[in-house]
Amino acid sequence: MYHRIMVPIDLAHVDALEPALQVAGDIARLYGAKIWYVSVTANTPGPVARTPADYEKKLTAFAMQQGVEHGQQFESRVLISHDPVADLEDLLVQSIAEIGADLVVMQTHLPRKLDALLPAHGGKVATRAPVSVLLVRS
Repeated sequence: MYHRIMVPIDLAHVDALEPALQVAGDIARLYGAKIWYVSVTANTPGPVARTPADYEKKLTAFAMQQGVEHGQQFESRVLISHDPVADLEDLLVQSIAEIGADLVVMQTHLPRKLDALLPAHGGKVATRAPVSVLLVRS
């Protein structure tokens, strides 16, 4: 049913992503799907890496570790933006088409009052994505 699963990754918050990573790994194993770990970073130094190339190395290492841990095929992809917060949803939706994803698995949080003003990224991606989006709450 699913062949390419896209999992957005924020390397600054990997510990908070564990539920979504487990769900994506389970679904990939069930359907023999490949997981695409996609991350958006700035072209300036940040808390995870000093350059986009360093960030890409760290994402690749993370993807390899997840592939071993969950036993699935994987790819990783880094998207570079001048303003990752503002461009995040657009870049993720664009990546769905570019990699041919047929499912997106995203970590999210329980709804909060602040979401009325600043909706969560997962909700925005889910409303715009042309494929199924599974939001995993922790």
